[in-house]
Amino acid sequence: MPERTDTLAQKIILFLKGVGMGAANKVPGVSGGLVAFVAGFYEELIYSLQKINRKALMLLWKGRFKGFSQYVNGRFLLLVFAGSTFSYFSVSRVLDFFLNHYEVYVWATFFGMILGSIYYVAKDFNDFSKVNLFFIALGIIIGVSISLLDPAKENENLWFVFFCGIVGVSGMTLPGLSGSFILILMGNYVLLLVDSVNELFKTLQDLFTGNLAFLDDEVRMRYLKIISSFGFGSIFGLVITSHILGYLLRRWHQPIIALIIGFIAGSLGIVWPWKKAIYKSENGQLLYDSLQQPIVENYERFIPNMSDPTTWIAILFVLFGLSILLVIDWYGHRNRVK
Repeated sequence: MPERTDTLAQKIILFLKGVGMGAANKVPGVSGGLVAFVAGFYEELIYSLQKINRKALMLLWKGRFKGFSQYVNGRFLLLVFAGSTFSYFSVSRVLDFFLNHYEVYVWATFFGMILGSIYYVAKDFNDFSKVNLFFIALGIIIGVSISLLDPAKENENLWFVFFCGIVGVSGMTLPGLSGSFILILMGNYVLLLVDSVNELFKTLQDLFTGNLAFLDDEVRMRYLKIISSFGFGSIFGLVITSHILGYLLRRWHQPIIALIIGFIAGSLGIVWPWKKAIYKSENGQLLYDSLQQPIVENYERFIPNMSDPTTWIAILFVLFGLSILLVIDWYGHRNRVK
């Protein structure tokens, strides 16, 4: 059912869903597309993005802005992406704080939420044919394989950054695939989602105060070029992948849903709570990002010590994350009954 945006309350709710999606996109291992799927607006997001085509561009070119907005479901897209953008400068920073101070509990909560989302997505999936079981298994294999890959080195080449935007946006369009984690594997997570975003935030602050001194700052301008290239790549990737996914969902809906279930299940390895961060180093010295945080290269996963009290606290957080999805499911079912 399409998202309603008639009342102020409906607009706020959709904006908050966008906030959740944006926050999830920034956390390695968590997929913004999964938030969209669980929140019930995934397919509308894909089909709305698919409307950004030649006809939409012609309407825009002719100055028919109202017609353009109606054609592409503009109010819906604006609220979702406004929420996602807002979260990058607010909610995601709060998440960064909790990840720095209560890492295992945050990952445990995400682990429980993904467990719950597997149930949420799979409960209405009744076609467990051999073909669909194959796609579920394929999704699991791909998800697990991605979690075991070694990351590449950082690359500032603008064409590569543009490609990172195309690939990284997969987390928004394909539930279970974490765009942030893929950027870690491509070596550019810190460059694009930490350093460049921070420099962009500083630039916006300078513009707001009328300070244009950054125009002579070579480092700042380099980061702005990088974030611009990444942004254009993300927009291009969103439009292209939405067209592909829209076509696949219409033609092979059940196998694609089966693949998504597999992706979500496979991503559990990425958000496994009990892991040790492996930090990037050069000549024996740790490397730091622009916030002076050590740069995470990958994770070493291990089985928790059951005699450690923190393990049981983390398990409670897993159950808490699981309960969030069960409450969402209960709330959605109650509204459908009404």
